[in-house]
Amino acid sequence: MVTRGPSSALMKELYRHCALYRIDWRKLFFAGAIMTIAGVMLQMFTLPYPLNMWFPSPPVTVSLDEPINGAMELISERVNESMVQQFQLVEAVPSVLLNSPVELNVSTPVEPERLAVPQTRKSVPRRRRKNIKVDTKSNDKTPPPPPVSHRLQRSIRSLKPNEALEYARKEIEHVPLVTDDAELYAPLFRNVSLFKRSYELMEMILKVYIYPDGTRPIFHHPHLRGIYASEGWFMKLMEENKQFVTKEPEKAHLFYLPYSARQLEMALYVPESHNLKPLSTYLRNYVKKIAAKYPFWNRSHGSDHFLVACHDWGPYTVNEHKELSKNTIKALCNADLSEGIFVHGKDVSLPETTIRTPRRPLRNVGGKRVSQRPILAFFAGNMHGRVRPTLLKHWRDKDDDMRIYGPLPVRVARKMSYIQHMKSSKYCICPMGYEVNSPRIIEAIYYECVPVIIADHFALPLSEVLDWNAFSVVVAEKDIPKLKEILLAIPFKRYLTMQINVKMVQKHFLWNPRAVRYDLFHMILHSIWFNRLNQIPIRQS
Repeated sequence: MVTRGPSSALMKELYRHCALYRIDWRKLFFAGAIMTIAGVMLQMFTLPYPLNMWFPSPPVTVSLDEPINGAMELISERVNESMVQQFQLVEAVPSVLLNSPVELNVSTPVEPERLAVPQTRKSVPRRRRKNIKVDTKSNDKTPPPPPVSHRLQRSIRSLKPNEALEYARKEIEHVPLVTDDAELYAPLFRNVSLFKRSYELMEMILKVYIYPDGTRPIFHHPHLRGIYASEGWFMKLMEENKQFVTKEPEKAHLFYLPYSARQLEMALYVPESHNLKPLSTYLRNYVKKIAAKYPFWNRSHGSDHFLVACHDWGPYTVNEHKELSKNTIKALCNADLSEGIFVHGKDVSLPETTIRTPRRPLRNVGGKRVSQRPILAFFAGNMHGRVRPTLLKHWRDKDDDMRIYGPLPVRVARKMSYIQHMKSSKYCICPMGYEVNSPRIIEAIYYECVPVIIADHFALPLSEVLDWNAFSVVVAEKDIPKLKEILLAIPFKRYLTMQINVKMVQKHFLWNPRAVRYDLFHMILHSIWFNRLNQIPIRQS
């Protein structure tokens, strides 16, 4: 016989008692609603924090493991357990840059995995899918610039152009320290604090006037395909820009000469003539025309004007006009320090980018992880200039780890394309051609291969702000016979750091269909702005 406890007897009695009465559910629901509203109102007026502070949503986390899965797999294959325990991607102690323009810069590296967390897309009804246009914007959802007070904006607008530049120069001299920034990866920069402040001031102050003069296709007609596409993409995005471009030249801080060196060559150069004087004469006459029509060139003798030219002949098209050659800020791919045309600190080394599909400039960007890069070093290209024949003399068909070719042989290309070779190599050799610049440097960054640059007297692109030692290897031309020895001497941990840095610097070298913050368009414009600021003397008040 089972003995029932007092609790079961109580429940039975309660059930029998409730069964005698009919429950009015509407009144019960109404009473519950009144109590809920009263509780919420009580919380709003009495508790020190809102409800979402007491019941926070779980934070979104991004795993550290994903960006370096390949690296960790390769470590487990090649290094012992003690080395794995010592491996660290980010230093715990802040690094101090002593040779920066400011007195002290404490820059703590930002974790390399700060990538956008993918969001689940809402399902779209099938009827509406065919009406959706392809979004040409970059996937990089860069936050807008920080807000600026209206009072500060009004005070800056009231300044004359030279006064505004002097104000910006003084601001940079007293730059606040940046220890952590979600958008900028500190190890890539010579001085991340200086760059961040200068970039913010550019967004706040800079206005550019584009001369409407000049006939097409030499002027106002961007060339967007091939190895000289950088000048065309900058022209396209500059002329489309509404933030920096002004229609009032009196308010401008910089003046843009919108010509294309590539279009100039195609329009005026006589093949096999080896005569560049018609090109430089044409540009000289253009400068004389705008100097006679507008007061701005003669006011500064061209020092607040700039041009962007990526063709190898870009430096030689300015020689017929003294002020154009000596005073104007020149953004050149052919940034050769030995010829006396490119002036370090005034001119800008323009990255040379190969664009194969203008409608999809970001096509094929990305690479394989470290464990899927079995080739030590790779190069393939035409034989011209002084460096490439020397490279092939010492390394073609000499070592299986060193895949060094002239033009990529058909038998090799059938198995693995040029792009696949770069994506499968740890180091990509980037020797100069006829001139010091090479599109392979930026190609290597696109395909996440550490570039090895062989070009004496070459001013590296955007070196005003970027620290190329963080993501590349520079080898002197005389050391080509020791190339493999130099690469093997780099510690594996150092290579991993450089390869991750290549991924992180990639966004600063991308041409987006619509310019976004910190992309290549803005980086070039910032270097022009930064070098202009360096020319502004600070008056002692």
